[in-house]
Amino acid sequence: MRKNKIFVACDTVNISKVKEIIEKTKNSKLKVGYKFGLEFLNSKNGRRFLSKLKNKIIFADLKLHDIPNTCVSAIKAIKDLKVNYLTIHISSGLHALKAAKKFSNKTKLIGVTILTSLDDKSLREIGFNMNLKKLVLHQARLASKAKLDAIVCSAKEVKLVKKVFKKEIITPGIRISGKDMNDQKRILTPKQAYKNGSDWLVIGRPITKGNIKKNIQTLIDHLD
Repeated sequence: MRKNKIFVACDTVNISKVKEIIEKTKNSKLKVGYKFGLEFLNSKNGRRFLSKLKNKIIFADLKLHDIPNTCVSAIKAIKDLKVNYLTIHISSGLHALKAAKKFSNKTKLIGVTILTSLDDKSLREIGFNMNLKKLVLHQARLASKAKLDAIVCSAKEVKLVKKVFKKEIITPGIRISGKDMNDQKRILTPKQAYKNGSDWLVIGRPITKGNIKKNIQTLIDHLD
């Protein structure tokens, strides 16, 4: 039977906490990878820890967003970490996406659409005239054109994205209870996300806050 896949967001610079997360999320029911963001990847101890971490699926959530040359240079700079997945903002533009894909080699390049902390009102404040769903669809087409390996989008937009993007879809903004939004605007439960067609779920606080083993079991029970 195919296992459901999750990335556990290790949003801390505390190495002992990361080790605890990795140890306590081991289970036979789910395929588990680990997501490390800017906080961890920009810390001296974090980079050292990742360089020695073996036999784990590693997601480097750098969210590159720059001119093509800088994006390529950043990819070259972390090549020694041998990460499995790496994020780049689709809004960096087609030229940057293609350049980054050319140099990503075995690392799967993930295009980030609109952050799950944003909604239509937020986009208007930034200066976007297109509504959220149309913009995500437009970006998914761009990711497809650039031959990216995966996309990050809200679970609410997965069905829409799948119309134009045929590779892996990774969805953050997941809440097991469907509540406790924190700084997220567009959330769904794990069951709803998988039903919509998500390949990977990114889950942080609902797993890493409190009793990690108990939280993982709650997620497994939710999916049964």
